[in-house]
Amino acid sequence: MTDDAAQWPPPDLDFNKPTIARAYDALLGGKNNFEADRALAEHAIQHIPGLRESAIENRKVLVRGVRWLAGEAGIDQFLDLGSGLPTQTNTHEVAQAQNPDAKVLYVDIDPLVAVHGRALLAENANTRVAVGDVRDPDAILSLPEANGFLDLDRPLALMLVGMLHYLSPEIADDVVGRLRDALAPGSYLFMTSLVDTGVPAQQELARITRENLEEGYARTPEEIEHHFGDFELVEPGVVFTALWRPDEPVDPDNLSPGEQLGMAGIALKKR
Repeated sequence: MTDDAAQWPPPDLDFNKPTIARAYDALLGGKNNFEADRALAEHAIQHIPGLRESAIENRKVLVRGVRWLAGEAGIDQFLDLGSGLPTQTNTHEVAQAQNPDAKVLYVDIDPLVAVHGRALLAENANTRVAVGDVRDPDAILSLPEANGFLDLDRPLALMLVGMLHYLSPEIADDVVGRLRDALAPGSYLFMTSLVDTGVPAQQELARITRENLEEGYARTPEEIEHHFGDFELVEPGVVFTALWRPDEPVDPDNLSPGEQLGMAGIALKKR
């Protein structure tokens, strides 16, 4: 029996308080969530047109982004921060479909993510799960689960998919900047974020998120792009998630409300 199983539920798990990972799981129709998470998801859905669709779009762009990184870009290491609960088409499944030797380290602040992830991935030697707080980059980069597993002296893909909008303006520059600085040349930064293009639902979602999960900020496209620093954006740049290298043609002038809630981008560290 693992230490996690022996200590179920984890001592720091609060069933009555929603978390980012479990509320997102509820939006996606998953089963690894509690009543508080489902209540928050339903409350947000009632106030935000297209919210569930937006969550699904964020998962779809994760798949396309990882597929491109592991395939065309040739990346074989992935550090997925704020990864959330295991669901369909996870980062390791997409990356390892392109390259079976690709290594993936998932990190999330929710202890339930580690419990479920370690159970599901017990037979996958190229995938690990750790508990960590994105707001502490130094601790993230020195996690024991990463020691001897990821090689920070080689290119990797750093993923902040659905995570940037949980970093307050006061700390976002420092956190993302320190993570960028730690990457070797040839690495990529993959981010998606709640966006503010003047659509009322975008700021309403940010408000509901702040009220229930303490953090939640809608950023303009320019603010999102700013967090890529001097990295070189991969075409098509920072765009609505549905428009980032879609598998099927998408009309940019006819996006649904859910398709206008988030943006995505991937950028290369050249030096």
